[in-house]
Amino acid sequence: MSPLATSVIQSVDWAAIAPPAIAAAAALVVLVTDLFLPEGRKQVLAWITVGGLVLAGLGLLPLLDGDRTTFCLAGRPGECSYVADHFTLVVQLLVLAGALVAALLSVHLTDRMPAGEFWFLLLSSAAGAALLPASRDLATLVIALEVTTLPSFALVGLRRGDRLSGEAALKFFLTSVAATAVTLLGVSFVYAATGSLHLNAIARGLDAVDPRLDALAAAGAALTVVGFAFKLAVAPFHFWVPDTYTGAPLPVAGYLSVVGKAAGFSGLILVTVVAFEPYAHVWGPVVAVLAALTMTVGNVAALRQRPGQSRSAVRLLAWSSIGQAGYLLVPIAAAAYADPQRQVGITLAYALMYGAVNLGAFGVAALVARTAPGNRLTDYRGLYARHPFAALAMAFFLLCLAGLPPGVIGLFAKVAVFSSAVDAGLGWLAAVTAVNVVIALVYYLRWTALLFTRAEAPAADPAAAERTRTPAPLTAAIALTAVIGVALSGAPQLVLRFASSTLL
Repeated sequence: MSPLATSVIQSVDWAAIAPPAIAAAAALVVLVTDLFLPEGRKQVLAWITVGGLVLAGLGLLPLLDGDRTTFCLAGRPGECSYVADHFTLVVQLLVLAGALVAALLSVHLTDRMPAGEFWFLLLSSAAGAALLPASRDLATLVIALEVTTLPSFALVGLRRGDRLSGEAALKFFLTSVAATAVTLLGVSFVYAATGSLHLNAIARGLDAVDPRLDALAAAGAALTVVGFAFKLAVAPFHFWVPDTYTGAPLPVAGYLSVVGKAAGFSGLILVTVVAFEPYAHVWGPVVAVLAALTMTVGNVAALRQRPGQSRSAVRLLAWSSIGQAGYLLVPIAAAAYADPQRQVGITLAYALMYGAVNLGAFGVAALVARTAPGNRLTDYRGLYARHPFAALAMAFFLLCLAGLPPGVIGLFAKVAVFSSAVDAGLGWLAAVTAVNVVIALVYYLRWTALLFTRAEAPAADPAAAERTRTPAPLTAAIALTAVIGVALSGAPQLVLRFASSTLL
């Protein structure tokens, strides 16, 4: 074989790419199996999906022994398109676990949705989300982001004949198209200024960029960050979230609020902390302002969702997720001024906490929706009398999100975020964060109190007896998230230590 041929042929580390590859393979298995299954046996596809996600999660175990790289440039081993380091593993763990919980919440869906398409789209999106944190060049990063979001449009609008579902999918689609266009424009500017798409090479190129191209490079960095802000529903690009979450099937809304955010935030961390590190003076202040604006808009809007006005519980969770996104942005902004490794670790630790308890809250919402399809806040009045376990779990989830005991992990995460702003010298951002935490206490505690408020006895409804029986997968999803939240609250310092060991 000629030297030229050997220079372009490289081996693939299949163990490194196993988690996203297994999820993608499971999606293909679901797609083919759906063709041969009779209508009455479509639930088999759900268990194939659950099994595929479990296998993808087990694929993380061989990667614990050290960093792995593949798809590297010949002669330049430091420039690789796929890196399975500790950062990648933490995010992939969150993504696959979140997708698994969303799958358990979806097993007994009775909405008008084709089963084969639903499970195929969920696995496809999960595969893209698992690929994204391992991506180390801008091309792979953008492709992974689109593989994550494109199936999500269809998931949101998959309830055929539902007007709200169709409108939600359209808003999500139009916003995402605009975000993709802005991101690609920024990537093209960065490539023109540095001559590379690999993140490490971009960082070196920006460190010694031609002065004539400095403005182009700065504009490219800013546009790329803004494009990710669109995808992450960061204010003022958040307007699509409440309607999308309300119109989407509940498990899909939970999936978007956790898995979609985890994938997007991992991409934002990679482009800012790794690729655009020399331009920290450009993106640092921008991300700090976006963090303050996002948490304020989300929490103030959530505060307006009053039970007496028959507000939707899912809409409140949507605004809450926007506020939580603001907290997640704080350590990323602090990474421009302080130790990036510690700040990234704080972001990941907060994401792990948020992912577990927020999916648990959506699980309880799915339970309530079985007897109250409107899922209004007033439907949670007296939940403890009807479903004691679900009410206690929901109270715990809400207290974690609020940062109050016994949700110790939520309190620990809030303190870590606050300290990251202080350590970075962003005192004004720390003050805004503290004020927003107080604002959030009001609506979280108001909802918690509803769970234990006596409700009027409903009229007897024989048909409701079947709906009040909680399916085993739904119970398992709520119990799993509750156990994880309690375990994390028992040893919160281990979460931060585990996440902070990541080194980009």
